[in-house]
Amino acid sequence: MGMFSLHSKDLGIDLGTANILVTLKGKGIILQEPAVVAIDIRTGNILATGNEAKEMLGRTPEEIKAVKPLKDGVIADFSATRLMLKNLLDKISERYKVKKPRVVIGVPCGITEVEERAVEESAMYAGAKEVYLIEEPMAAAIGCGLDIAEPSGNIIVDIGGGTTEVAVISLGGIVISNSIRVAGDELDEDIVSYIKRKYNVAIGEGTAEEIKKEIGCATSLMTEKSMKIKGRDLGTGLPRDVEVTSSEVQEAMENSIKDIIDVIKTTLEKTPPELSSDIMEKGIIISGGGALIENIDKLISEKTGMPVFIAEDPLECVVKGTGKTLDDLEKLKTVLINSRKRK
Repeated sequence: MGMFSLHSKDLGIDLGTANILVTLKGKGIILQEPAVVAIDIRTGNILATGNEAKEMLGRTPEEIKAVKPLKDGVIADFSATRLMLKNLLDKISERYKVKKPRVVIGVPCGITEVEERAVEESAMYAGAKEVYLIEEPMAAAIGCGLDIAEPSGNIIVDIGGGTTEVAVISLGGIVISNSIRVAGDELDEDIVSYIKRKYNVAIGEGTAEEIKKEIGCATSLMTEKSMKIKGRDLGTGLPRDVEVTSSEVQEAMENSIKDIIDVIKTTLEKTPPELSSDIMEKGIIISGGGALIENIDKLISEKTGMPVFIAEDPLECVVKGTGKTLDDLEKLKTVLINSRKRK
């Protein structure tokens, strides 16, 4: 039967900095929630995960800690990640009668062996029977329907919460990849800093994320958008309303988006000439939450001189890729990081 039996209830997990998505073999995506956990410091027990815990960020009393346990695509708080994964797997186990699942998890390119072990151990602690890791851009490429086995080049840019991953894929492997820790979270921080600098008003990361989603853009819009936000006036300490425009958000995010484009250009410059012509023909595919920033495809196209396409359901590409890997594991096991090392 190979590594995975047909009847086992296997899980694919996109363990993102911003969101965790889980797919169950035969059911599709069964869970999608923010990667946030709230813990009672006195007892060590979990009080909430996902949306409920996200609501608590920046609002908790001393005895409760609400944290994002992943930073820049990797585990920053080991114990919180273990507890969060265990809580998620317990929920899934109860709802879908999943016991000791085998799990494929999407991780950033360039992950260190120490970080790999941290992910594996967290999943095993949470109740997994076996854990396999796949690089996120490879999972995203599989998830958005690219034929990764063909002998021609494809390039995928996955702009997540903590990292932007760029990979050129051919013959079932990553030929060249680059990863930078500039992505959705960094853009949120840019907006927080900009509003503080320009209006002397403090806002939280949650508000910044809303601004980015509502009116964020990479190039000027035909019609300017604006939204009213609430923050704290740093002069008086009192609440204050501010109206922010899309061109201000564009200005706030400009440098970080330039960094993302620079890493795409660097990857293209290092791509073997035979694959470059394939890529020129097929264009660049963008996945991840960052793909939803208005006009980001236009700006990348303008700066690289190449066609750019946004993947269908960009937020779901990585988790769908882990699911498709589960479905055809014998054929795709060469793409699994730890499977290659076990040979």
